Amino acid sequence: MKAISFIFLTFFVLSNYVMADESVNKILKNIDELYRSKGSQGKIEMEVITPDWSRTMKMDMWTKGMDYTFIRIKEPRKDKGVSTLKREDDVWNFFPKINKVIKVPPSMMMGSWMGSDFTNDDLVKESSLIKDYKTTNVKESDGNIEITLVPHKNTVSLWGKILLVVEKKSELPLRQEYFDERNEKIRILFYKDVKKFGNRTIPATMELQPLTKKGHKTIIRYKEVEFDTNVPATTFTLTNLQKRR
Repeated sequence: MKAISFIFLTFFVLSNYVMADESVNKILKNIDELYRSKGSQGKIEMEVITPDWSRTMKMDMWTKGMDYTFIRIKEPRKDKGVSTLKREDDVWNFFPKINKVIKVPPSMMMGSWMGSDFTNDDLVKESSLIKDYKTTNVKESDGNIEITLVPHKNTVSLWGKILLVVEKKSELPLRQEYFDERNEKIRILFYKDVKKFGNRTIPATMELQPLTKKGHKTIIRYKEVEFDTNVPATTFTLTNLQKRR
């Protein structure tokens, strides 16, 4: 009888561990795909703030799944037409003033995008929480779920650790804290202003604060967005990247 009880208890514990693991993976997958779908298009605004100056860029964005992203700046005038294309593992930038396409090497994916605090990787979502990181700790606190992630050995990342905080009820992200390899917190990404666009609810504002640059922050605001739309494949081509509009 004791042996049967022990076997049952072991099965119960393992079953709950697997369920918990699957639940965490579901959360990570949802966050990876939060602003993406089989096809999406929208208008976003990026405000870069420093102690000495600030500027706002207005952009159009298209995505298809996790592998395709196209961004084109509409304003201000001096940056109009600057575009970024991600197609599977390749990323290019187009600068109309010099009429040049520049391919972004993997070593530059963690570099600043257009002088903002967001990286190239942040904008085109080259890396994935569920694929490129492994969960090392999960805990619940004050109605939130805290998930600690570290990069896999073969993942190229600036971050030694990411702490993801998710609201348990909605499973929407509240913030991500990024640490370097010395476990020093480098930046915090806040998710704010939850809104419904069509049949999807997302934080419409993302505010990134680098802790190593006092008084700096970059804010992305989703002004309009449609999900599960039919975005033509021609959107994600080098020919489209170089079009002047």
